[in-house]
Amino acid sequence: MQRNTKKQNNKLTNEDIKRYTLSFWKFFVGLIILGFLFLISIGLGLFGELPSFRDLENPKSNLSSEIISADGAVLGTYYIQNRSNVTYKELSPALIKALIATEDIRFNSHSGIDFKRTFTIIFYNLIGKKQGASTITQQLALNLFQEEGRARSFSKRFIQKLQEWIIAVRLEQNYTKEEILTMYLNTVDFGAYNTYGIKSAARTYFNTTPGELNPGQAAVLVGMLKGPGIYSPIRYPKNSINRRNTVLDNMRKSGFLTAAEAASFKEKPLGLTFRPNVYGDGIAPYLRAVLKTDIKNIFNQLSITKADGTPYDLDRDGLKIYTTIDSRMQLYAEEAQKTMMKELQVTFNNQYKGRDPFKGLEVLLDRAVKQSDRYRWLKNADQSDEEIKKNFNSPTKMSIFSWKGELDTTMTPMDSIKYNKLMLRNAMMSMEPQTGYVKAWVGGINFTHYKYDQVKMGARQPGSTAKPFTYAVAIDNGYSPCFKVPNAPINVDGWAPKSESTVAGPITLKTALAHSQNWATADVIQRVGAQNVANLIKNMGITTDVPAYPSIALGTFDASVYDMVGAYSTFVNHGVWTQPIYLLRIEDKNGALIYEHTKKVKVVMNDQSAYVMVDMLKGVVEKGSGQRVRWKYKLMNPIGGKTGTSQSNSDAWFIGVTPQLVSGVWTGAEERAIHFSTTALGQGANAALPMFALFMQKVYADKELKYSQGDFELPPGGLQRELDCSKYQYDYPSEDERKIDDRLDF
Repeated sequence: MQRNTKKQNNKLTNEDIKRYTLSFWKFFVGLIILGFLFLISIGLGLFGELPSFRDLENPKSNLSSEIISADGAVLGTYYIQNRSNVTYKELSPALIKALIATEDIRFNSHSGIDFKRTFTIIFYNLIGKKQGASTITQQLALNLFQEEGRARSFSKRFIQKLQEWIIAVRLEQNYTKEEILTMYLNTVDFGAYNTYGIKSAARTYFNTTPGELNPGQAAVLVGMLKGPGIYSPIRYPKNSINRRNTVLDNMRKSGFLTAAEAASFKEKPLGLTFRPNVYGDGIAPYLRAVLKTDIKNIFNQLSITKADGTPYDLDRDGLKIYTTIDSRMQLYAEEAQKTMMKELQVTFNNQYKGRDPFKGLEVLLDRAVKQSDRYRWLKNADQSDEEIKKNFNSPTKMSIFSWKGELDTTMTPMDSIKYNKLMLRNAMMSMEPQTGYVKAWVGGINFTHYKYDQVKMGARQPGSTAKPFTYAVAIDNGYSPCFKVPNAPINVDGWAPKSESTVAGPITLKTALAHSQNWATADVIQRVGAQNVANLIKNMGITTDVPAYPSIALGTFDASVYDMVGAYSTFVNHGVWTQPIYLLRIEDKNGALIYEHTKKVKVVMNDQSAYVMVDMLKGVVEKGSGQRVRWKYKLMNPIGGKTGTSQSNSDAWFIGVTPQLVSGVWTGAEERAIHFSTTALGQGANAALPMFALFMQKVYADKELKYSQGDFELPPGGLQRELDCSKYQYDYPSEDERKIDDRLDF
């Protein structure tokens, strides 16, 4: 009886059930309302500002600026994060399939949040199987708008997750699925080696483009997204292979690959072509460095800014920088340099065997020590002169440049200074004379070790490559190339030049230039006036100081390769100087034009005179100091040029002209006091001309470049000057004069 009463007392009445049910629904609805209000407050930015619609349209990310060649290749990038954007059309289908199969299989059906997957993942996490629940869109939201990255504390991460949901929904409302996939792949971090975004990753790990990735390669890169460190194919190749195979299995399960295809790719090695991103690596590093400085100056001078008035950042704003450089020709120039310099450096070193190359140059070494970073560091550490001297003479581990490759060695800092002082430097530039477009720019021998650009920033004595300027003044003032001058000792206002390998005079101007005769050239500048020669040199684009001294006829002033090539182009371009151009235009990350180069030209010579000068330069190659272009390098098409060697063989030059390309080469040591001991070795014909010839061989062999091997164009109105010296009253130079070879050049 008592037990029945107890059961009745414990039994819930209908009123109790209704009351509990009402309370539950009140609690449940309250939670929903609270959650809804919480989401609203997050959406309003009470827990941190969310991106606006404008922000969604223009998401911020560190985009590298690309330097693009005339033939569409990326020469290099400026970056804080090495990241470049691609479009959806530039992504391989295999990459898209690998990403969706692994990261978000219902990507094409959800609206930013995959609720089914979210609740499934919550269950897995409750039973201890941790898995991620973020969709690709949510991951994109985190990549774009959470600068601090994934929060570590639970409370912050919870709020961050809700923010991601809101942003993900907004992204889905404003972008297509293709755009979201593209943005995601452009923003992901691939870990080490400064690799951000799929374009950089494809280039770094496989030396290819995102559009060329096969399923196996795509699986490796997609696999890295789970953990770019632990799944790095470089550091942990076994982990990378296992993860790749998991991605391939995902693709098979999703129907993107057949079982046979997946098995085939799983059996293959990683197949890496690893190219880590280092600024100095790649082609045209010197041009890229010069270009960066130029662009900053252009933006400052022209007040070029973004729409909001803030300055552009080359390392972050993803600019597209279009240049005139041809990547193929640039590569040919760099290959030609390596071929010539590798042999030339051995010859240069051999001349010092058995003797001290720095005897009498102690002041030079002392100056080099005091200009070094090591010296400044030791001075700032309050070390005494004796302590510093001891440091510079103590062996230490270091990396040095050699033509056989980077060498890790042990030597004293003083020996390192001597080693580098004896390393020959070299530069070359090639341009189209009619357009001014620079097609190749080699500013030095190795940007990592020697960053000073010798094309435009450096200036050295041009030696005999300056002689054509004196003859050009004479020709432009009515002198014939067949006019004869005495080739005998001469004194011009106290200046008495020396002469070697002298051709007996009197000789024609054409012969004098072909054989680079000093006395004859001095006679010509005495006739036409040093001031007139200096004026022409400046009008032809030489920007350095050119004093009106008679000795400028032999190139005693300083000039850059950039200026000299531009000046010689005037001869080929019918007397019209065209400023050498290497920057064409700059676009922002959306393709809007923000800068375009304006061409600069001026007429500095009569077109008849310019053609006569081209003919005289052809004589240098046909019968004078540049003959080895013919007999050694077998370039038999019409080519002109001029060799040059400065005082004490400190500088070797060759400037070659063809109908569509003018190219200049300079070689010398960093210090003018360090040089070849003989003119036979240090002259332009031996230490500069070979690079030009090797370059032109490669250019002509590449039929896609389509550079003509025909003759130079006549002036627009036809040639009105007589070039055949046999038609004049006096005899043409003797057979002995014509047989002078190119063994010496002054």
